[in-house]
Amino acid sequence: MAAFHFELVSPEKHLFSGDVESVVAPGADGQFTVLKDHAPVMTTLKAGVVTVAGGDGKVEKLFVRGGFADVNASGFTILAEQAIPLADIDVAKVDADIQDAREDIADATSDEARLAASDKLAQLQELRAAIGG
Repeated sequence: MAAFHFELVSPEKHLFSGDVESVVAPGADGQFTVLKDHAPVMTTLKAGVVTVAGGDGKVEKLFVRGGFADVNASGFTILAEQAIPLADIDVAKVDADIQDAREDIADATSDEARLAASDKLAQLQELRAAIGG
């Protein structure tokens, strides 16, 4: 397969930059795969896993929460609201955060607080589903 340039950037850091064989990303309308010479496209991202396959057969997986994806003649760029390599995620902490979010929903005294806690719980559950187990 032919390689193309891919970059993944979040506000915290530049997570990936290099030539790859393919990238699978969680687009707003569903997952999509980018290969060399993909048609230009720009879309928003939903929370999910970005799978990066390098020419050496190495596969890297990163969890992203929102952002934008831009495919153009120079390559593929993801600007993520948040991005974390799956290997860096502490499963026990995510599970504890999920329990805390459930308690926050139960303890909410206003609709606004309940909605904020529900959104946080949904994001944490998406992260937990991405790491499996």
